[in-house]
Amino acid sequence: MKSGKIKLLAVVISIFGITSFVSAQKSYTLDNKTTFSVIGTSTLHDWEMKSSAGTGTANFTIVNSKLTEIESLSITLLAESIKSEKKSMDKVAYETLKTDKQKNIKYVLKSAEKVNETTWELTGTYTIAGVSKILKTTVKTAITKDGVNMQGSNKITFNDFGMKSPTALLGTIKTGQDLTLKFNLNFNL
Repeated sequence: MKSGKIKLLAVVISIFGITSFVSAQKSYTLDNKTTFSVIGTSTLHDWEMKSSAGTGTANFTIVNSKLTEIESLSITLLAESIKSEKKSMDKVAYETLKTDKQKNIKYVLKSAEKVNETTWELTGTYTIAGVSKILKTTVKTAITKDGVNMQGSNKITFNDFGMKSPTALLGTIKTGQDLTLKFNLNFNL
């Protein structure tokens, strides 16, 4: 009878141990397939600047191949890694981003709320050109063989972060006030 109880206890402990292991929170790192882009308009043409040089970490809990918790998420992007197809445009963008003093663009998660199996509402602090602002971001998530993919975007303005819309050719070309920040994040173990 005693050995039966011990065996039952051992089975319960092993099942509990396996369940705990399967749903344990793990730390993930941003990989080199991650992409960021800034999309805007001007009186001359629409434009886009891109980067894949972000670094970051996140703590996720995945249970039965489903993302169940986003505990933390932090991303840093070297501001001068964002490039367009024109060096002159890059120079104007870096002046606007104040990269002489503000080398990085940062995001730090404050909270995450699950909307459904693949959608989350993230609240976090964006720091751009030295100005921090809390924004909500809706992201689509997917579990991959290596980790977690997150895709989303935010609409912001230059004014939101204390920046002036760039101009060129003595003000004859003006950048629109509205910007879209897009990201495709890949976090791996």
